[in-house]
Amino acid sequence: MGSGYRFHGIYPMQYAFFGADGRLDREAMRRQVEVAVTGGAHGVAVLGLATEVGKLSPEERRSVVEWLTQDLDGRLPLAVTAAPGSVAEQIAFAQFARDRGAAWVILQPPPERGLPESHYAEHFSRVMAAVDVPMAIQNAPEYIGVGLSAESIAELARSRPNFTVLKGEGPVIGIETVVRATGGALAVFNGRNGQELPDNLRAGCAGMIPATDTFDWQVKIYEAFRRGDEAAAEAIYRDVLPAIIFGMQSLDALICYGKRIAAMRMGLGEVYDRAPAMVPTAFGMECAARFATALGRL
Repeated sequence: MGSGYRFHGIYPMQYAFFGADGRLDREAMRRQVEVAVTGGAHGVAVLGLATEVGKLSPEERRSVVEWLTQDLDGRLPLAVTAAPGSVAEQIAFAQFARDRGAAWVILQPPPERGLPESHYAEHFSRVMAAVDVPMAIQNAPEYIGVGLSAESIAELARSRPNFTVLKGEGPVIGIETVVRATGGALAVFNGRNGQELPDNLRAGCAGMIPATDTFDWQVKIYEAFRRGDEAAAEAIYRDVLPAIIFGMQSLDALICYGKRIAAMRMGLGEVYDRAPAMVPTAFGMECAARFATALGRL
């Protein structure tokens, strides 16, 4: 595992909590930051797919970054995702995030689809060249619909020295290929809410970016691996895996049920959705409540 990297460990991706009025819930977002700190997270991430970034206005995205930097107050490094946009738009947002205190910025691919892989690599390269901050790309073809090959990622890492982190989102076998192709040049984080966590660490990942609902259990797994106790790590993983699988059956399910599990564990009230969103069923909520009880309070 890559625990020697500057950025490593478990970075919970923050959910977007909304109030009954449809606006972002400031207090719920603050509470989520506090449980990340007290739960042992190694950093915090925001504005990824689990944050429903596509449903947030540009002003809301900036507000969320400002809230998190205020609430963290330097206690943990913050990774901020720059949503799809033009080169100029991503440069401007990356500069904004850096100036507000983000430790690193994750670039999602530009919105165009069906173009040669070189188009996306060139886009990333231009943004990275313009902003002096550690950069990552989100390579999640199964969720976003486009991604770079291991070879293109390795070439980009050779050409841009501030490209130091990769946020993957896929099976560990594919992630291991990227780790091997980049030869340790990148701190590779996987996502998928923590699926295959022990094997991701064996493959050389620096850490994981799950959502809030099970992150504290994943911290325990990571720390057990870090001290060389793989048996303990595997035992914890077996215990938490059913909750991980329940929440990560799809991105919509994560936002619906994973967020509600996190809310129950944090002692928040009713969860309000911003459309379009999966509507929870009575049985789904029974399952979520059972998992929240088993996981314990945050």
